[in-house]
Amino acid sequence: MLIEHQGRRPRVAESAYVAPNAVVAGDVVVGEDCRVLFGAVLTAEGDGSIELGERCIVMENALVRGRPGHRTLLGDHVIVGPHAHLNGVEVAEDAFIATGASLFPGATVGARAEVRINGVVHVNSSLPEDGLVPIGWVAVGDPAEVLSPDRHDEIWAIQERLDFPGTVFGVERPAEG
Repeated sequence: MLIEHQGRRPRVAESAYVAPNAVVAGDVVVGEDCRVLFGAVLTAEGDGSIELGERCIVMENALVRGRPGHRTLLGDHVIVGPHAHLNGVEVAEDAFIATGASLFPGATVGARAEVRINGVVHVNSSLPEDGLVPIGWVAVGDPAEVLSPDRHDEIWAIQERLDFPGTVFGVERPAEG
């Protein structure tokens, strides 16, 4: 379903396929030979556009969002797995974002990188070309350090400096306490 939102209509290449129950809303460009599969949602809010390069696949029930101040850009040949969540991110060509992965605003993923099942690329973090986030692990920082989820204190020590509240909500982090 193609929906005009905030005065902007999606633009879908003739060779692309959008499943009948997928939602593509707002300032979204779906490139040549792309596939947006059943239940996927591509929604652009404010100035946060979305652009899919050629031959991208957005699988079932994935959510791809463009948000104010953070467009989402997928390079050519990107695969986004089922139930993945990409929110204001840039993903370079030939990258693979697996089932259940979460990419937060301001994150970048380099060419040919992989974010495996339930992997996370945190806000304002940068995974390099050919980078890898193993199953359930977290990439945090710029350049990203890839850590297992049991290393919460180390993840937090890096994440705290990445301005999650400012990037996601537009507010300053409150003082300690």
